Amino acid sequence: MTRHEPTITTDTQEPVPLTGCPYKADPYPLYERMREAGPVHPVLFPSGVQAWLVTGYDAAHAALNDDRLGKNHDRGNDRWRARASIMPEPQHSQLQVHLLHQDPPRHTRMRRFVTDAFTPRRIEQLRPRMEELAHRLVDALPDTGPADLVGGFAAHFPFQVLAEVIGLPQELAARFDRDWGKVVQPVGPTDPGRPSYEARLHGLHSYIAEVVADKRAHPEDDLLSRLVAACDQGELSQEELDSMIFQLLVAGQEPVTNQITTALIALFRNPGQLARLVDDLSLLPRAVEELLRHDSAFELTTWRFFDQDSDLHGTRVPAGDSVIVSLCAANRDPRRFPDPDTLDLDRTPNPHLAFGHGIHFCPGAALARAELQIALGTLLTRLPGLRLAIPDDEIQWIPAVLGRGTHHLPAGYDRRL
Repeated sequence: MTRHEPTITTDTQEPVPLTGCPYKADPYPLYERMREAGPVHPVLFPSGVQAWLVTGYDAAHAALNDDRLGKNHDRGNDRWRARASIMPEPQHSQLQVHLLHQDPPRHTRMRRFVTDAFTPRRIEQLRPRMEELAHRLVDALPDTGPADLVGGFAAHFPFQVLAEVIGLPQELAARFDRDWGKVVQPVGPTDPGRPSYEARLHGLHSYIAEVVADKRAHPEDDLLSRLVAACDQGELSQEELDSMIFQLLVAGQEPVTNQITTALIALFRNPGQLARLVDDLSLLPRAVEELLRHDSAFELTTWRFFDQDSDLHGTRVPAGDSVIVSLCAANRDPRRFPDPDTLDLDRTPNPHLAFGHGIHFCPGAALARAELQIALGTLLTRLPGLRLAIPDDEIQWIPAVLGRGTHHLPAGYDRRL
């Protein structure tokens, strides 16, 4: 067996390594072996963190709704903390108290500040503006291919949309460095990349302070202004405010960028389905749901913890050990999705878990769906003959722990309309 193909048995306690280029390029064979052996497995992350991975659909759905599993990092034990809590102070205390790391009632209180900005009704009202932004980016692509659809489109479109949705001033939006998003991929204190990581972190932290100062001085009727006002009125702490802006800027952009790339790659690998979509764009809403299921940019959830030793689908999990749910593995479970490895744009129903489930269901799901529909519709309409411009095995997948995507996506097309 290779490192990428460990023996999976229900009684083994040897952690399965979730590392390496073959795994990131195609994790699904490993997930299939895990599902067949059982719903919960010990795994090892590149940081050295050992965790418990939930893989099957029913087990994943149950874990996402299990109120015994909390998200607050204070629940983590010393073994987890020694490897996982490596964002340095003071940033860890100031930027890590966002929604993804909170439990009720604090989570409930904080979440209510953001939900109105992402309602389906408001997102529909913003569609014309989103379409305008998408077309403007395509206008800047070369007249004929090839072009990098990440650098030329996917890296910019979600952030431009996000800035409109949350009220980020244009001059500040123009100064946002996408490289700051890498702070969600921390490296250990002795890693050679640690100085670069800390520089990104300081840069982003300073940027958030500028955003807060600008909104405090020039309040408008937008989400950022409402969050700053809530802080000034004592409804949010300064750390909660900074953390929520941190989450909006990073989680509101990079996953959609990556989902655009995984969706395009899936279509390039399935030319028959791609041709159907080009011929009938009315399929887009259903196609987006299937593309989200087929290869989700959110591969794994963030940490969850039991506050006491607990049973998880027949596996004893010690208190404070991290529990991770594999959304991608759940979305390819044949017990829930017939022929799960096939991209089927007619699949219905399609109860995928790409946006999670339960109280931590992604509040920006309606926005992400609209962005994906508009992005794919614009690219397929404006770039006839759209196709991958490099061999499939030369696609370089981002070595992120929790997500899937590519830094570059060279694509050919006949002409730009």
